[in-house]
Amino acid sequence: MSTPESADPNGPPIGIALIGAGMIAPRHIAALSEIQPRARLVSVVSRHPERARTLATHYDGPAPVFTSELASVAEDPGIQMVIVATPPHVRTELIKTLAHEGKHILLEKPVARTLDEAREVVDICEQADCMLGVLFQHQMRATTVEARRLLASGATGKPGLVEIAVPIWREQSYYDELGRGTYARDGGGVMITQAIHAMNLTLSLAGPVSSVQAMTATTPLHQMEAEDYVVAGLRFKSGVIGSMVASTATYPHGRETITLHCEHASLVLSAETLEISWRDGRREHYPQTSKPQASASTPKHLWHQTVMEDFIDAIRQRRDPMVTGRDALEVHQLIDAIETSSREARQVSLP
Repeated sequence: MSTPESADPNGPPIGIALIGAGMIAPRHIAALSEIQPRARLVSVVSRHPERARTLATHYDGPAPVFTSELASVAEDPGIQMVIVATPPHVRTELIKTLAHEGKHILLEKPVARTLDEAREVVDICEQADCMLGVLFQHQMRATTVEARRLLASGATGKPGLVEIAVPIWREQSYYDELGRGTYARDGGGVMITQAIHAMNLTLSLAGPVSSVQAMTATTPLHQMEAEDYVVAGLRFKSGVIGSMVASTATYPHGRETITLHCEHASLVLSAETLEISWRDGRREHYPQTSKPQASASTPKHLWHQTVMEDFIDAIRQRRDPMVTGRDALEVHQLIDAIETSSREARQVSLP
């Protein structure tokens, strides 16, 4: 989208609706509280009124309206932006309704359950000329920004090897929730629900993948339909070689990392730190602090808040947000290729 000179970056507050009151909703509410008066929460849509009303106690602003009726949001001219935080299986029709009324949509990941559904969602919004952004908030972490700066500067040299590690743990009770870890509701298991963040971030740092060879499986540690373990070999279009191991059966819960081995240094990127090992023997840490846990004090909603602020700026300036729906198709394409590779026991090339 172009930015006309008449676009007002300091216009009236953007009216926002939140659809969904699940486990991630308190983080949205905390973030929305911080972005006033640039935007205000007008409405919360949920099938569970008691959850929605509980959320209200955490919103630091005028009380929003609670409703289970999507039409009340779609038809409200005071709402310009909608945050959709529902499970993926109910999104397509919901987005059709919102896009038809010209609402700009910020989606919690994933875009949809499957690659084909994700493409449909993107097409719906493009045809309606409404903005579609995706909450890949790991793109906004300070450690990510510093890693991206280092790579762009050329100081590290070109990457040659990438390792993605998502060693996390989920109790069986997590998958006992109706539909969780199923293809019908979530679209899959650890990849589309948890590892998708690290996968998206890796693509933004190392570029697109050209082919994969993979295995996905459900370990005896969980009773669930989809995978709780995936291992994949990756070839990037740039010539970089990579690997990914992701699991929700790894106890105790480990640290999610992306390691980039470059010509002059290796970078180990996590939520808390960026560790840089230079070939000349120097070791650096970012942020530079004597307290490794210092960054743990960062509010959990801060990255969501930064994505929301970027999206609001994109609406005002009539430009694309940091991660568009079409951008997000790349990680959905990779997930689809990994699933195909495992199912058919072969190497899969990506377009």
